[in-house]
Parts: sequence; C-alpha cells; structure tokens
Amino acid sequence: MYDLAVIGEWLEFALRWLHVITAIAWIGSSFYFIALDLGLHRDRNLASGADGEEWQVHGGGFYHVQKYLVAPSQMPDDLVWFKWESYSTWLSGFALLAVVYYMGAGFYLVDPAVWDIAPAWGIVISVLSLAFGWIAYSTLCKVFVNANQTVLLVALFVVLVGMSVFYTQVFAGRAALLHLGAFTATIMSANVFFIIMPNQRIVVGDLKAGRKPDAKYGKIAKQRSTHNNYLTLPVIFLMLSNHYPLAFTSQYNWLIAALVFLMGVMIRHYFNSVHARKGSPTWTWLATALLFLAIMWLSLVPAAHQETEEATGPALRYAEAEGFEEVTYIVMGRCSMCHAQEPAWEGLHWAPRGIKLETPSQIARQAREIYLQAGVSHGMPQVNLSWMEEEERAKIRAWFEGA
Repeated sequence: MYDLAVIGEWLEFALRWLHVITAIAWIGSSFYFIALDLGLHRDRNLASGADGEEWQVHGGGFYHVQKYLVAPSQMPDDLVWFKWESYSTWLSGFALLAVVYYMGAGFYLVDPAVWDIAPAWGIVISVLSLAFGWIAYSTLCKVFVNANQTVLLVALFVVLVGMSVFYTQVFAGRAALLHLGAFTATIMSANVFFIIMPNQRIVVGDLKAGRKPDAKYGKIAKQRSTHNNYLTLPVIFLMLSNHYPLAFTSQYNWLIAALVFLMGVMIRHYFNSVHARKGSPTWTWLATALLFLAIMWLSLVPAAHQETEEATGPALRYAEAEGFEEVTYIVMGRCSMCHAQEPAWEGLHWAPRGIKLETPSQIARQAREIYLQAGVSHGMPQVNLSWMEEEERAKIRAWFEGA
C-alpha cells in the first residue's frame, strides 16, 4: 500500500506537470496565431499574392509574416504543422483524469450525498459525457453552418450550461467543475484532430497534385480555431477550480461555471477587437468585473449536498482498519482546528482545499491525503503549527498501510 500511494502521488505530479507544459505550448501558439490573423494588413497589394502581412519585433529581431488565404503557389519543403501541442495536452489531461478521478473514483469522483452510484458507473458516465460533448458540438456546427456565428456560440453556451447542471447532479463538486473543463477541452482538441488538421491536409494534397485548393476548408478550420480561442480561458479556470473550494462547493456551482464562460468570452472579445484594430471595448472589463463579483457572492451560498455521516465505498476499508480510532483522535486534535466547517484557527474562514476532518467519516474519506501529507511527509500540519509528533505520524502510516 505504501509503494502504491507514493508512486501514485509522483505519477500524478508528473502528469500534472506534463499537462501544464503542453497546455502552455498549445494556448501560447493558439493565442499568437489568432492575434496574428486578426492583425494582418489586408489592404496591401502584395507581389507574393498573400492575403495579408504584418511586421513584428521580438527578442532583438524583426519578423515579416505573410498569410495566404488558401495556399502559396508552391508548397515549401519545411512546412511546420501545429498539432502535437493540442494532442499532448488532451492525452496528458485524460491520463491525469484517469489517475486521479478514475483510480480514485470512490474518493474524488462519486459523492453518495450527490448521487449514490458505484464508482465504475461514474467512470462510464465520465467517458461517455466527453464523447457526447464532441458529438453535440459538431452537430451544432452543421446545423448552424450558414447562420451568424453568434447564434452558434449561444447554442454552444446553452449546451455548456446544461452540462454544468448535469455534472453537478452526478459527481462530487470538485469533479463536476473539472469535468466541465475536460468536456470543453475535448471539444477543442477534437476540433484540431477531426477538422483543422484534415482540412489542412486536403489543401496541401491539392497543392501537391497541382489542383487549386478550395477556400472553404481554410474557412472551416479558421472557424473552429476561433471557437477554441474563446473557450480557452474558461477551461483554464475550470481546471484550476479544484484548488478553490469556494468555486465548487457552493449550491450554485453550476451557475458559477456558466458565468465563467461569459467572463472568458468577454476577455477574449476585448483582446480580439484590439488585435483586429476594431477599437478598444473597455466595457468588457466592467462586465467581467461585475460577473466576477456575482461569482464571489454565489460562492458564499452553502453547499446543496450534506456529507453522509458514515463512511461508504473505499473509505469503509480505512474506517474499519486497525488503529483508525486512534488516528481519528490524532487528526481531530492536530488538524480539525483548520479543516472544519468553521475553522477555529485565526485568519481562516474556510477549510483549506475544502477538506474537512471533523468526523470519522470525513477522516476515512481523506485517508490517502492524510497518509501522504501527515504520515509519509511533513506537509501537514502547515509548518507543524499544531505540533504533531513523530510517534503520531508513525501511527498514521501504520493505519493506512495496514488497511
């Protein structure tokens, strides 16, 4: 048990690190190319036949960038494709989802107070919901193919709000918001895999074969890339939300998630307008600030679901393990002054990371974290403010490893 817990912790660390690195690469290139495309000067009759150009300076050098609406007259040998940033981000994210929320489904994914289902069913629902996201989004794009793009984005927003309600009624709060982020990120990465890259391959193939490429493929790819641009900021918030209990424990966590999408669209609209030289819509910052204040207010509404009084599922094993009663006494004495519904420690207004350790059931449900943070390492209590002794840490290790 000791080796598995420690290995699992480091595996999670490695995957999270990889996921963040690849996400930075994907978001960076996405933001750059959208800004570049919007800022191109298209009022110049370029001898190269390009649709637009822009001069940029960075890192002590000057760059002259041109964009061809369909393709250049001759395909270069050293064409760079931007795809692995997206693929690596999704693959590492799904692997992290599997390690944390699937392997630990009984602790992090399923909450009996929300919906008392077997962890295996929670995993099945999770996987199917991600697939549903792409199918629903792709269908909307086909239905509204000739409509104003604002109509399409409104329809997508309705789907996202519906999924936020669904997830919060199925999974634990922390898992619900993270799944909404994974749902959206799956749409974004699938855009690259199923639409953007195939369309670009068609254009390249036509050019190599001496045929004139159809401009529609580039337009469709640009549409999906623009959608990804507007969805990026909400996804970042949702992926980070598991560190902030105020975001996921509220009774209106589904509404908080919905408002986050509106905030993301507002922010991107401002920057996209500036990059396109269409003015500076500063009103978006006021709207964003008001939305954020609304989120802050909603976060103070108590959670809708109350925790069960008795340990269930995987937690039951730790509750019945030898030494649990003594560990409960240790944790309540050393940890519950902070990890409580109403923390007694001065300056704390809510339990760190939303973890409460006031009852045997709560302690059993957090067995792995207690073991890793207070047993194997000295991560908790914070700077050992409650003076947990080495003998007590040894008892925590013995309890967990013997379960």
